[in-house]
Amino acid sequence: MANKRVLVTGLSGAVGSAIRFELEKRYEVAALSRSGVDGVPDALNFRGAVQDAAAIAPAFVGVDTVIHLAADGGAHSTDGMNAGWNSMLNNNVVGAYNVFEAARAAGVKRVIFASTGATVIGYEQESPWSELVSEDDSETPAAWPNVTRDSEPKPHSLYGASKLIGEDLARYFVNTSDMSIICLRIGGVGAEDVVNGVRGRSIYCSHADMAQMAVKCVEAPASVHFDIFYVVSNNRYGYRDIEHAKEMVGYEPTDSAETAPKA
Repeated sequence: MANKRVLVTGLSGAVGSAIRFELEKRYEVAALSRSGVDGVPDALNFRGAVQDAAAIAPAFVGVDTVIHLAADGGAHSTDGMNAGWNSMLNNNVVGAYNVFEAARAAGVKRVIFASTGATVIGYEQESPWSELVSEDDSETPAAWPNVTRDSEPKPHSLYGASKLIGEDLARYFVNTSDMSIICLRIGGVGAEDVVNGVRGRSIYCSHADMAQMAVKCVEAPASVHFDIFYVVSNNRYGYRDIEHAKEMVGYEPTDSAETAPKA
């Protein structure tokens, strides 16, 4: 297992930092970024922007699994989810295509693609899910249906829409190659491992649970050829389905918004 090479794009971001320790315990971890990642050996510290297909290709040679986190428009980006179309197109759509194609050309067995819970954030504008994220606790419903991988996507930002395009690109590559791609609709993973606000009680994902999911997906059997998993902790007021990930890869979150520190 230690000889398995895992290439991570965006390793220095919030999600990358959350999963790095657990990955480095198990695998040879390489990084791909614009300017390099501190603490990664030079031979594994590749530099290049994901928009530049030729520049990033060498990073994929000899890699077993790619974890593609690099993107723009997330909650921790400069403009958050309000980043404009040019950024979404170049960073998230062209970037995803280039990563998938470089992986395919290099014979990578699996790509783990960081999608986002923003693909379904529109449900939070509708009852009963809107009450779950309301500042008024008296409105909290007694029960509600979970949003699953088969629910209609409801993005409310170009960021969420761009990640849906990434998921469809993943489907294309899976259908036209032998590569496996797992899409992770990641919840609230912050630089600090805390619950942010009332909404956080529904979408919180601890660093430990994020890292567990990453490892579960690296180790998932080849029969998991394509899939979409929500990545959140075991939150009392969660609405994103985690039962499918439990069934397919054995994901068992150990944390919850109820027991985590609050921002």
